[in-house]
Amino acid sequence: VMKLNPQQAPLYGDSVITVQLTEEDKVEDDVVFYLVFTGSTVQHCTSTRKINPGSLETISPGHDCCETVKVALCASREGHPVLVVAEESFQFVQDEAYDAAQFLATCAGNQQALNFTRFLDRSRPPAADVDFLDEKVALAFRHLKLPAEWNVLGPDQSLSENIPRETLMHFAVRLGLLRLTWFLLQQPGGRGALSIHNNEGATPVSLALERGYQKLHQLLTEEEAREPDSWSTLSHTVHSGDYSVKHHRGLDVYMLTAEA
Repeated sequence: VMKLNPQQAPLYGDSVITVQLTEEDKVEDDVVFYLVFTGSTVQHCTSTRKINPGSLETISPGHDCCETVKVALCASREGHPVLVVAEESFQFVQDEAYDAAQFLATCAGNQQALNFTRFLDRSRPPAADVDFLDEKVALAFRHLKLPAEWNVLGPDQSLSENIPRETLMHFAVRLGLLRLTWFLLQQPGGRGALSIHNNEGATPVSLALERGYQKLHQLLTEEEAREPDSWSTLSHTVHSGDYSVKHHRGLDVYMLTAEA
C-alpha cells in the first residue's frame, strides 16, 4: 500500500501530493512511476518526481466534481509491461477558495456584495495571506465553468461607463491580487472595467497607484504587460478535443486528463 499525503485536494487542483512508497517498491532508478486517478466521468494521469528512494511528488489534477476517486500507482520500465503497484482512494473537495471564487463570480454586478468586499479590505490582511488568497482564488476562478455570457462587470452591460460603481476589478486591485487581476483582464469586460469610477471617483488604475502596487499598475497600464512571474510556478494547460495536457512548471510534472 502506498501512502498519499494529503488524501484530498481542492477541485481546482494544483496542490502538491507526496507518495510514500513501501519497502518493496523502492526500486532501481530506471523505473518511472505515475499516478492514474479514476473518477466517475474523467480520468487523469500524472507523472511524478522522485524526492528520495522512498517517496515521489506530483501535482493534484483539477477535477470535474466533488467525489472520492481511485488512485493507482503505476510503474513502467523499458521492455517491461506497465504494472499497477498499489491502489488508494483520494477525495476531491470544494474548499473556501472555490466558494470564494463562486461567490465573486455570481456577484460581479451586485453592488451590495461588492461593498461587502470593500468592508473586508479594512482589515488589511498580511502580505503572505494575500499571496495565498490570490493564488488559490485565481486557480479556483480559472477552474469554474463560467457561463458564456459572463462578464467582469456583471449581467447588466447596458450601464454606461459614466455610472459610478464598484466592480470586481476594484476588489482585486484594492487587495493587490495580481493573479486574479490578470485573470479578470482576460475575461469579457475586464479591460472595460479599468476606466470605471466608483463612488469615490477611483478607477482600478488609480487605486493601484494610490496603494503603491507598482507591478499591478504596470499590468493594468502597459500594452505589452505579460502574465505576472508569480503565476509562472503554476500550471499551463493545452486542450485538444476530449483531452487536456497540463504542465506544472514548478515541479516539472505533466498531467493528462481524458473523459473516462
